[in-house]
Amino acid sequence: MFIFEARRIIVVIFGALLNAISLNFFLIGANVYASGFTGAAQLISSVFNDFIGIGVSTGILLFLLNIPVLLLGWFKVGRGFTVYSIISVIATTIFLEVIPIISVSDDIILNAVFGGLISGVGVGVTLKLGASTGGMDIVAMVLSRLNDKPLGTYFLSLNAVIIAFAGILYEPENALYTLLTLYVTTRVIDAIHTRHEKVTAMIVTRKADELQEAIHKTMVRGITIIPAKGAYTKEDKNMMYLVVTRYELYDLERIIGEVDPNAFANIVETAGIFGFFRKD
Repeated sequence: MFIFEARRIIVVIFGALLNAISLNFFLIGANVYASGFTGAAQLISSVFNDFIGIGVSTGILLFLLNIPVLLLGWFKVGRGFTVYSIISVIATTIFLEVIPIISVSDDIILNAVFGGLISGVGVGVTLKLGASTGGMDIVAMVLSRLNDKPLGTYFLSLNAVIIAFAGILYEPENALYTLLTLYVTTRVIDAIHTRHEKVTAMIVTRKADELQEAIHKTMVRGITIIPAKGAYTKEDKNMMYLVVTRYELYDLERIIGEVDPNAFANIVETAGIFGFFRKD
């Protein structure tokens, strides 16, 4: 348990470092914006600096924007999930303040592509271990649970606002380069972590009762247990069939490893479900 949690914290902090490098080395200097609340913090910082003459760092704004969202996540999404999101936000804020803003390249396309690439890796590895970078992840999850629309709908809506304001307040080309960054970020996240909100897990185990109890201690998910037999050993086993969200995959992997390391698990991407699926 301790090893899994320590690993998760280390990866969350590493993801925050990559996000800060993406911003301070590539995106901020080129006036190209990242996705989600990070991009919103960038845009607000640029507006304060260029139009009002007040210098406010992206890191501080990112932290302030996330305060109400993290409170929302604490009560609506889950405390464990939100704790790691808080760690990610705080680490990103610190790294943004500590790492100097430099220009690695004068080519805006290179800045957009590599900024999006590094940011995508940071977000992807964070999501893969069942955490988030805060901000839009939490807002999208809450809104998705209210009306059953896909998470991508809300990511697209906020990012569309960022792109529009980038084009209106600055050069129209900035909006196009921001769109390029968002595309690269999304593709990298999809390559590292499943793009599907829900996945189906089929677990063949000799310890179905123990696994069921351990899973229900961490997450509220319906489980169907089906009798199974090994084709080679002829040994009686059980297959557990359940649908979980992508954010619960890491916890599910941890539970299986702790309760039955010899279990066989197959994770299948789920395009959609019908019928009852508990949303909290």
